[in-house]
Amino acid sequence: YMQRIIKESQSFRRRVVTEDEAREEEANQPYKLELIGDKEAALDPAAAGEISKHELSMYDNLDREGNKVWSDLCRGPHLPNTRYIKAFKLERVAAAYWRGSEHNPMLQRIYGTAWPSKEELKAYTTRMEEAAKRDHRKLGQEMDLFSFPDEIGPGLAVFHPKGAAIINAMEDYSREQHRKHHYSFVQTPHITKGGLYETSGHLQWYKDGMYPPMKLDEERDENGNVTRQGADYYLKPMNCPMHNLIFKSRQRSYRELPLRLFEFGTVYRYEKSGVVHGLTRVRGLTQDDSHIYCTREQMRDELKSLLNFVLGLLKDFGLNDFYLELSTKDEHKFVGSDEIWEEATNTLAEVAKESGLELVDDPGGAAFYGPKIS
Repeated sequence: YMQRIIKESQSFRRRVVTEDEAREEEANQPYKLELIGDKEAALDPAAAGEISKHELSMYDNLDREGNKVWSDLCRGPHLPNTRYIKAFKLERVAAAYWRGSEHNPMLQRIYGTAWPSKEELKAYTTRMEEAAKRDHRKLGQEMDLFSFPDEIGPGLAVFHPKGAAIINAMEDYSREQHRKHHYSFVQTPHITKGGLYETSGHLQWYKDGMYPPMKLDEERDENGNVTRQGADYYLKPMNCPMHNLIFKSRQRSYRELPLRLFEFGTVYRYEKSGVVHGLTRVRGLTQDDSHIYCTREQMRDELKSLLNFVLGLLKDFGLNDFYLELSTKDEHKFVGSDEIWEEATNTLAEVAKESGLELVDDPGGAAFYGPKIS
């Protein structure tokens, strides 16, 4: 059937529609209607392919006479015509929760790929076959390195003796390199009162990525009346607020700056079960995490030194193929003044360009607290 559609040379026409028009056209599509009514859907990776945060658009399939044979809500872009598809392959069918959440209905997802030529499709298929042989999930099981027991939960790995030995060797090397670059080592707990993340903004902007709170320290009398209010505690998703508390624990002299704090900090993030993937997307991980406190005058040199240090460390671990991505402010999700954001973004861009590596823009991809290079 797909081959028939391609041979018919159906063209694609994009139409911008209002919310009411989209609802009328998709009246029998409950999942599409949910996206149309969700103002945050464009921020959801599981739905971003369907809907834009700027406008709603429909794509029509038109036959050679210009008659509409199919229409669907999609942000696009599309090819001009189906005849541009010279080669395609349906790869597999798998169950998937709607929008990646186990609380939603389970659907069937069809995976496929399309290419401008049969030769490119064949080359892609060969690459995928070779990658499958090197899949870290397969190797982790075969080499007895790590596992994901169902009794613990998705995205939460346990490392076996051989895997732990590898981690220890990597951490030892990283720790020594950080010591040579004048980092001070710190250590912070795995949980904290929720007030810390209210102050930092995480509860406002990142709550969906955090585990639910634990109510602790509440006391009741024999009649069940609360005699002491408890507090919500959270597993930490980030180390930065705790590092900030270490910095502000006493008065600091400018002579201490730049102050570089470093930690192998374990964090927990409530990734949707539909997106966890081996060790590349997990719910519990240990970061080699650092925070540098410096003056504005020191910022540029510190960023340059940090970038060189990180790239050098990655190369020591055998990673050599790099490009840089500059994530800039999401106008709907940020804290701080425009002036500070602009200064930080410009400085990051200048340092990135001086590195000589390819720099790719990621508009709106910054964390709520600042721009970043990744």
